[in-house]
Amino acid sequence: MAHRNRAAVLGTGQTNYVSKRLDVTMAGMCREAIDAALADANVTMDEIDAIIIGKAPDLFEGTMIPEFAMAESLGAVGKQLLRVHTAGSVGGSTANVAASMVFGGLHKRVLAVAWEKQSESNAMWALSIPVPFTKPVGAGAGGFFAPHVRSYIRRSGAPSHIGAIVAAKDRRNGALNPLAHLHQPDMTVEKIMESQMLWDPIRFDETCPSSDGACAVVIGAEEVADSAVAQGNPVAWIHATAMRTEPLSFAHRNVVSPQAGRDASAALWRAGGITNPIEEIDAAEIYVPFSWFEPMWLENLGFAAENEGWKLTEAGETEIDGKIPFNASGGVLSSNPIGASGMIRFAEAAIQVMGKGGAHQVKDARKAVGHAYGGGSQYFSMWLVGADKPEH
Repeated sequence: MAHRNRAAVLGTGQTNYVSKRLDVTMAGMCREAIDAALADANVTMDEIDAIIIGKAPDLFEGTMIPEFAMAESLGAVGKQLLRVHTAGSVGGSTANVAASMVFGGLHKRVLAVAWEKQSESNAMWALSIPVPFTKPVGAGAGGFFAPHVRSYIRRSGAPSHIGAIVAAKDRRNGALNPLAHLHQPDMTVEKIMESQMLWDPIRFDETCPSSDGACAVVIGAEEVADSAVAQGNPVAWIHATAMRTEPLSFAHRNVVSPQAGRDASAALWRAGGITNPIEEIDAAEIYVPFSWFEPMWLENLGFAAENEGWKLTEAGETEIDGKIPFNASGGVLSSNPIGASGMIRFAEAAIQVMGKGGAHQVKDARKAVGHAYGGGSQYFSMWLVGADKPEH
């Protein structure tokens, strides 16, 4: 939604993403991201008015309600502490909730942090618990989403190598990002097509890794952001936010292009004054945990017509120097601390318009979108950020 008050990302912070952080607790890992975000924003913890946290289900680490034990380490004692949960989209939803507190005039500076320490549990097991009224899958996220991908291929007529093009691109991009979990600069379509088939048609190298890591963002009110800009510190103005949800299962549900995703993107573009996303958006950080979701989300979010998304991928238009760069940071295919993955997309969108992308910076990025989805493609959160202050 659009808002009367303005808000901006003042700074972002991320940990290195790796398979196992045996050297720190969850609290210590989160504090790394928090301290980095505060430093990037030039803000002290004393100036933070509220802390919004997000993570995936507690089963992912086997620790229930960890934020209670972590409150002191998070800097939340004496401050408002709120937890958000919307399955895998939670990192994005957490950033949006934090932004809403600034938009609503409740606070001047809000810290949002999201994390996952997958090494302390087993996500495959956690994702295979029985769901009421639903036939058990027992195959984790990949087994659940593979039929969606097969449906997309059948509907669109996409060639079998499209997923490999996406994976090779995102792994090359990830090699440009020093924080990314996977650094595979020599990844090729041929190598990916030769990798093991896990869930037909999803191959091993077309899947996301299992990562430990945390991400944090500091969001400030207009006067705070104006002061930062006056001191020569770039900010990412939040032009619009959107969240939509639909039931997991209902008759004739479109799992290839969920209605909630179409509604969220339409609301975001409308609120942000975007009429032609592919022409007006300079960089997109989109939640793609399995490579085939790039063409699917290109269509779902309005960048391409139905059944045409794969053609943009095949033509190289989603490369870092393409018409609509998708996941210049390497995306979820290069780093996947599940609870934080959505916030990473939001933070990386902000990084692009702040010009802080380093080797994975998209040239002349002025407007960028962050996107996250979760559950059975039922929870969607997005934000639109820009280098320029939005008009009311």
